[in-house]
Amino acid sequence: MERLFSYGTLRFPAVQAATFGRDVPTTDDSLPGYRVASVTITDPHVLAVSGTAEHPALVWTGSEDDVVEGAVLELSPAELANADEYEVDDYVRVTVTLSSGSAGWAYVHRDGRPPSTA
Repeated sequence: MERLFSYGTLRFPAVQAATFGRDVPTTDDSLPGYRVASVTITDPHVLAVSGTAEHPALVWTGSEDDVVEGAVLELSPAELANADEYEVDDYVRVTVTLSSGSAGWAYVHRDGRPPSTA
């Protein structure tokens, strides 16, 4: 299973149903070294599924004072590929280490990646 840190619309039941075909159980966790910015989405599918044009977007700061609260979704590789399709070009998927110490994936703003993934 793949671990995906979600801090936004992928936690919405309607988005999960449309993207994964099921409600995905989540576990609360957080991500240090990032803050949340906002991005305006124009993709018609994402707008229809999420119901909003303003989506959160992670931006790396590297500061231990910045922590984003969210949840971990346990996904199959096929479901992770579906999440990649849902996330528009404003986002890139990067590996992260969560506050729990677990490794996983997170979608960050394409201009807000950590230096090692730029």
